[in-house]
Amino acid sequence: MGFAAKKRGRGVAAGWYGIARTATVDRAGAWAELDDGGTAKILTGVTEIGEGILTVLAQVAAEELGVRPQDVTLGDNDTARVPEAAHAGATRQTYMISSAVALACRDARAKFDPVIAEHWGVEPGDIVAHNGEVWARDRDNARMSMEEAVALCKGKGVVPVGAGSFTSDHTGLDPVDGSGRPWMAYVFGAQVCEVEVDTATGEVQVLGVWAAHDIGRVVNPRGVEGQIEGGIVQALGQALMEDYRLEQGRTTTPGFAKYILPTSLDVPQVTSVLIEDRDPHNPLGVKGIGEPAMVPTAPAIMNAIYDAVGVRIASLPATPEKVLAALAAKRAAETAAGQAAE
Repeated sequence: MGFAAKKRGRGVAAGWYGIARTATVDRAGAWAELDDGGTAKILTGVTEIGEGILTVLAQVAAEELGVRPQDVTLGDNDTARVPEAAHAGATRQTYMISSAVALACRDARAKFDPVIAEHWGVEPGDIVAHNGEVWARDRDNARMSMEEAVALCKGKGVVPVGAGSFTSDHTGLDPVDGSGRPWMAYVFGAQVCEVEVDTATGEVQVLGVWAAHDIGRVVNPRGVEGQIEGGIVQALGQALMEDYRLEQGRTTTPGFAKYILPTSLDVPQVTSVLIEDRDPHNPLGVKGIGEPAMVPTAPAIMNAIYDAVGVRIASLPATPEKVLAALAAKRAAETAAGQAAE
């Protein structure tokens, strides 16, 4: 490496992540109702922080109740008026809240289906509802809109409303030997990163990331891809530029002029591979992807730097200064080894 050059390398890393609260009981509740006009109401204390959970819940409720997603109304998350859903974190929203909503919807359908089945003289298991229509299997003349079906149900004195509660069935850890089951479901994934290292400046550019994650049943593929891409960008910042500093208890990186974040120019091409290995412990077979997408990213980038220029960066972030220092140390070691050989 006697001259400056840009060198490319690829690195791979794998990771796993437990879903829901760690080593403590997690739970979530929801209410659901088939309402006038063939619409639906869902009430739960879920918090939307940009992860797309409201879209997911609308999809789940629409599928379970048989209405259109745009006909689902999600109530506010004031826990003085709605069931508890707990916090937005731990990659738990889809896993916990969607399961509670699905169970609440099935409870509502358990009141709705028998009324419609009696009207047509069929069994409740023969009732099918989808996209705002209701019909009976193998009965060509047994079909009506969800609006008509709800009106029929309420006309018989039945309000199709349901409640659902879901808990993640895991245990705490033994304080002596650490045994236990801290999570009920796990996400597994692997990522490959391609980087370009400028040996003159030490700058590392991530050119591409290929991410494959086992996330259970996929409710919203675009949403999952967005979560993976967001996690990768966040981890890219952790790996290469975000460097929070303290001196005598005071930060020396108080603003974005010194605490550097990735911009759109730093975002690589991301190719996501969604692997659907359904989880058997919840009613939908879903898992989650919020935090797991971050886990393999930084190790894969560090491995790619090593593949490109043969140096290991052992602390994050891998700033240009650290890369240059590592390259200088590598050259010095090679020179010393050559002199010793002579």
